[in-house]
Amino acid sequence: MKLDKLRVTVVGAGIGGLAVAYLLQRAGAQVTVLEQAEEISEVGAGLQVTPNGVAVMRAMGLADDLAWCAQRARAVVLRHHREGREVLRLDLDQYAHDLRYYFVHRADLITLLADAVRRSGVQVRLLQKVNAVVPGARPKVQLANGDTCCADLVVGADGLHSRVRPALNSVAAPKFTGQVAWRATIPNRLDLAAEAQVFMGPGRHLVAYPLKDGSLVNLVAAQERRQWAEESWSHGDDPENLRRAFSMFGGAAAELLADVRDVKLWGLFRHPVAQSWGRDGVALLGDAAHPTLPFMAQGANMALEDAYALVQSLLGAEDFEAGLSAYQARRHRRVSKVVEAANGNAWKYHLRSPLSWPAHQILRVAGALAPQRMVSQFDWIYRHDETAV
Repeated sequence: MKLDKLRVTVVGAGIGGLAVAYLLQRAGAQVTVLEQAEEISEVGAGLQVTPNGVAVMRAMGLADDLAWCAQRARAVVLRHHREGREVLRLDLDQYAHDLRYYFVHRADLITLLADAVRRSGVQVRLLQKVNAVVPGARPKVQLANGDTCCADLVVGADGLHSRVRPALNSVAAPKFTGQVAWRATIPNRLDLAAEAQVFMGPGRHLVAYPLKDGSLVNLVAAQERRQWAEESWSHGDDPENLRRAFSMFGGAAAELLADVRDVKLWGLFRHPVAQSWGRDGVALLGDAAHPTLPFMAQGANMALEDAYALVQSLLGAEDFEAGLSAYQARRHRRVSKVVEAANGNAWKYHLRSPLSWPAHQILRVAGALAPQRMVSQFDWIYRHDETAV
């Protein structure tokens, strides 16, 4: 199927929306991105672009740009929360030297993609709040200001609280996981190396890694608790609440937490993977189709994979409906498996006494006896190359 002159409207200028807009425009489509904010920007936070995401960036011709604005990850280090002693080191340089893992500031990745989108000729319209989408032969986007715009294809890349998803799926109530997470960026006063430091404690864990030129540290702190918080990345909280929740953490973890001056708190909820990802001229990708918990660092990477898969599925099909059906068939099983892995991963870092000590000993021994196996246990995620499917 040729995409020449195809009119596409992408709802949402996040990572997935910008990626799919760029790929569609390069394939010959005429693309417009609708973004409700007054500018394309991101709140200060870090993310990990793992090798499967890097593969898509490479296919887009943007892998070198990513390398310039990110820190290449050298290792993942699991540590005890109290003293910070090392439990397990996963050495990526030694045992995954052929792969590229990056720590990148979300705002830098958004800027990189936005610049590429504008250079390609995509029209970006800001302050465009979408109320609803009506599927059909010429799907319609209804805006909050009363305007309506039509396209040949509407792509919903509008995230967790998507206004496009209900056009294809019944509304399902999310389920609180019993966990909340704080996130913050702080100065790299401890001169942390380009490694992901994971401090494991009872019912909670803290992740820290450097960003930009190494001058900043990204912090993500997850805690199990009954009291839920709003499901929003922009919900501010008092840094003292974070420090109290992690008051039993010592060593480097305590020093990192002491430097937090501004912090966001959000509740972690499980959402079902959408039953329908595309029909009647409307498609979903990223969190709009499959909201993912942060415990495998795959939200941005799944969105990048989706963007590439959607465009390739359309190019390889005879018509829209066949292309949208092929897209879901290509992605559904993999994404569902990643979502389930993320759902079940946090507890490994939250073990309480008396289970934590023997579990840490097992990790320590396994790391010493079979380091390659410990690094490669998630090869099914990281070595997947959507561009080679």
